[in-house]
Amino acid sequence: MSADLHCHTKLSDSSMGIDDLIVLAQKRGISTIAITDRDCQAGTVRGKIIGERRGVTVIPGVEISATDSESGKNVEILCYLSDSPDRLEGLCHRNIVTRKKANQLITLKIARKYPITPELVLKCATGATAVFEQHIMHALLECGLTDKIYGDLYYELFSPESPDNVLVKVSYPDPKEVIDAIHEAGGIAVLAHPDSLELFEKLIPAGIDGVEVWNPEISEELGKKLAAAAKANGLLTVGGTEFRGMYSKQPISIGEYSTPDAQVKALMSYKTKMKKKKAATENK
Repeated sequence: MSADLHCHTKLSDSSMGIDDLIVLAQKRGISTIAITDRDCQAGTVRGKIIGERRGVTVIPGVEISATDSESGKNVEILCYLSDSPDRLEGLCHRNIVTRKKANQLITLKIARKYPITPELVLKCATGATAVFEQHIMHALLECGLTDKIYGDLYYELFSPESPDNVLVKVSYPDPKEVIDAIHEAGGIAVLAHPDSLELFEKLIPAGIDGVEVWNPEISEELGKKLAAAAKANGLLTVGGTEFRGMYSKQPISIGEYSTPDAQVKALMSYKTKMKKKKAATENK
């Protein structure tokens, strides 16, 4: 079983729609994918229906934004297999509103420096729940001001190290709040592409259920450390490309980073395992 458990669609920060994503997975021989749009669950029902027609299993998911209060860094937490996804809608909506406000300000800043309009940016973001950095870069690309989404201009505008960046500070809920909300919704909380082992270890006492270890943003060395820490704590490991079509940071197609069969089975049986463990503890 080949499973890419981190895929985005046009509903958030990808250039590819749900239908085309699933067709691409089918043609590449990917039997299982998870649609994990950022703070958006709208694609999961449609994805499951289209997946059944195409012979592709679509695991419902979402990538929820959080902010580590100590470091101020943004953290993404994947939710899989939620029993009551409607319970996450309020949290997702608040994150979308936060992102919309921040990117409206960013768009206005860029429009003062370069000849683009907010209307063009919104056009490039058609179908998405909010404007993302990729949509702004798409507008700049349309105007002939750059020749790629991720190039010198992107890093000038969006890198924290750039003296000319247009970033706006945003604050999403604390990771513990997100993990608790996922559990209340009957979902599985997995840390997405951490940049350090310390971040994962910090979230273990907060109740994180697993960690992404196979991802283009994770080095082989870090991936091994994360996998070892997960194994030592009886937690899940998953992987995926974080596929975004032409909005991906590097040329990469769906399935190039994937979750091994044993880890997919562990994910699918995880909630049953936890229920048995809880029942055994309560009966002691």
